[in-house]
Order: sequence, then C-alpha cells, then structure tokens
Amino acid sequence: MKRLPKQKRDQLILVGIVTLAVLAAIWFLLIRSQNEALQNLRAQKIEKQKKAGDMREKVKGANTVKAQLEDVDARLAEKEQDMVSGDYYASLLNTVRKFKLPYKLDIPQFSPAASVTDVDLLPKFPYKQVRIAISGNGYYEDIGKFIADFENEYAASRIVNLELTPYVGSGDAKEKLTFRMEIVSLVASGVTAPSKSK
Repeated sequence: MKRLPKQKRDQLILVGIVTLAVLAAIWFLLIRSQNEALQNLRAQKIEKQKKAGDMREKVKGANTVKAQLEDVDARLAEKEQDMVSGDYYASLLNTVRKFKLPYKLDIPQFSPAASVTDVDLLPKFPYKQVRIAISGNGYYEDIGKFIADFENEYAASRIVNLELTPYVGSGDAKEKLTFRMEIVSLVASGVTAPSKSK
C-alpha cells in the first residue's frame, strides 16, 4: 500500500469501507432476519413434534381407556343385576321372601305397590328408586342380622325408617320385637339382565 499512489490508496480504502458497509447491510437486512425466521421455524417444529408425540401417546392410550371403559361397563352391568327390574313390586317382594328364609322372622305384611320415583338419598342420581314397607316380628338379633346381611347382599338396596316396638303376645314371645321398615331399591336401567333372585 505504501507503493500505491495516494489517490489509488484512498480509492481502495473507500472500496473496502463500502464493501464492509454493504456486507453489514446484507447481514442486518437479509441474513439476520432469515436466521431469526429459521430459529422461529425450528422452535415451531420442536413444539409441533412434541404435540405430535403427545397425540401419538394419547392414541396409544385410547385402547387402554377403551378397555377401562368396557371394564367399568361390565362392572356396572354386574351391579345392575342386583337392582329390581320388570315388575318392580313383585321382584322386590320375591327377593325379600326368598332372602328371609334362613332367618327366624315372620314378615306377614308388605305395603301396597309403590311407584317409581327419583332417588331421594342422593341429588341428581341417574337411577330411579322403588320403596316398599314391610312389617313383622322376630328377635332382636335376627332382625339385626337380616338387615345387615340384606344390605350387604343387595348393594343397590337400603333399609330405612326402621321402627322397633315390643311384641304384643304371650309366653315365649316376650323377648320378640315388632318391626316396620322400608326397603328402598334402585331400579335397573333396562340395559342389563333382570334382577338376581336368591
């Protein structure tokens, strides 16, 4: 550069400065914006790949959820078999008559047929209920065992409004009690098998 004349040297410096300015302008106007766009596209690609992976996992899990749903449906159908169906009153009466056989209870009175109503024990429950009243007499232990065993055997039924009074009778019957109770039973939805009779 020392050998070049001053004018040529100035022109060469000017060309270098202009070249650097043009390169800087190209960098800031084109390359940097393209680089930022590429970084944004990479981030979007990673996010979409993550979403796609999550969707694949959910699709794989759909079979598990379907199997769980079928299992729950089967268990619900099994539970509904204990519910009264068909002629609700007759079904409930037959269930009580057959169930009381091993117990030393005399149950001569059943209330007249009750209508099907909404469940009053739980609000907005998806099933209906039927309620009948029964009365009779027996020893305290037998009444207690009957109630406990009945509710354990028929999970869809509950005994409510139990009234116990002394039995009016003679001789050995002094220890007996007269009882009155209501049996509230859920009504099967009609999509499963009829109620279980034992």
